[in-house]
Amino acid sequence: MTATAYDLLRSTLADRVKELDLDRDADEDRIADLVENELRAFQARANVGLHELPPLADPTLMYERLVGSLLGHGLLDRLLADPDIEEIFIDGGDVYHLGADGRLRSVDEVVSEAELFTLVNRLLQDTGRELNQRTPMVQARVLGGTARLGVVAPPIADSLSVTLRKYRVRHETLEQLVELESMTPSVATLVRAAMRSGLGVLVCGRPGAGKTTMLNACLRAVPLAHRVLCCEEIRELSAPLGHGAYYQTRPPSTDDGAAEVTLRDIVKMCLGMRPDLLVVGEVRGAEAFELLRAGNAGCGVLATVHANSAPEALVALADTAIMAGQNVPAPNVRSTLSQIFDLVVFVDRDESVQGGPIRRCVMQVATANPVSTESADFDVVPVLERSAIGEPLTLTSDAARAKPPLRLERALADLGTSWGTILDDHRSSQPVATVSPMTGVAR
Repeated sequence: MTATAYDLLRSTLADRVKELDLDRDADEDRIADLVENELRAFQARANVGLHELPPLADPTLMYERLVGSLLGHGLLDRLLADPDIEEIFIDGGDVYHLGADGRLRSVDEVVSEAELFTLVNRLLQDTGRELNQRTPMVQARVLGGTARLGVVAPPIADSLSVTLRKYRVRHETLEQLVELESMTPSVATLVRAAMRSGLGVLVCGRPGAGKTTMLNACLRAVPLAHRVLCCEEIRELSAPLGHGAYYQTRPPSTDDGAAEVTLRDIVKMCLGMRPDLLVVGEVRGAEAFELLRAGNAGCGVLATVHANSAPEALVALADTAIMAGQNVPAPNVRSTLSQIFDLVVFVDRDESVQGGPIRRCVMQVATANPVSTESADFDVVPVLERSAIGEPLTLTSDAARAKPPLRLERALADLGTSWGTILDDHRSSQPVATVSPMTGVAR
């Protein structure tokens, strides 16, 4: 019954706020007074039987919920404020959240799809975007860049469908990932050397595995003098750049006719701006083809792609580049990509431990040996891998086939180590007792 009363009161108050042309930022006190007066009137009518609904059992709780819906983001505010919640999902009028323990839970409050639609648009208010029938699909950074919102609404979807991902860790470093046992000290040294030498590094994994967390840590290992240009559809990377810039796409505007700027457009532009390192977050479209030009640009490339293993990552990238429709033969695409990317790092997460944290870590480190246009496939050599999360990262039987680039060996020497030393460090790795959560921006 309370839920029905809430819907009635919220609808009445929303209409009243609109009628009085009140602004939720400038007229906060007036809106709060409206809620108090409407609740008082509701209780008075219900107490004398002038209402089919009974009096509210807890008017204070109803007041807080109504004020939250009219002035804030309703029940989403509580979920956003909870540090243990990583993601929030909306399906129609149902709201769920994913905690750090990997469990999916539903909220207790009953809420209508119409209210959630309003709350989502309020989240989008500062982004200049709006969810409506003309633009039923929207992606944006919201809440001052602390969360990523992806939403699909009717007529594209049967009902409102929302994923809201919170950014938790903002200062990831390779040292922190070592402390969290997401990687070994030797792997951290290897990645640091790769960032110093301008190698091509491809980070792969499934959604939520920690790819963006890894990229943030990699970026903090890039020398400050290197010019770094970062390209993303929706900005999620947060590492400060000593010399460089961040760019994100722009959807076509239905209001002022502003042209769409795609990730492919940005990558293409950046290749002509003399980057020492080109960073592309989440390659999944035509921008993959533009990466083929990176070899000619002479810059290092750091990118992420969805894949289930290191060997599959370059295949996924090649398939995406070929689908861009440029009529470039597949062998040429494979050959070019094998010369751009030198290291492939596969990360994954484990949610099997009930009641424990989501565990994320490096599962494979592989080299990509250059191949010719006559080769039928990539030559990706897994050098280090774990049999499962929680197991040690050990040397593979194929490691001897890996061919580290000379510039990587030079960078390792500058760090006081060598490729052989890194391999030796993993020949007799001790099992890892526990793997701490690699929390943070996880794509």
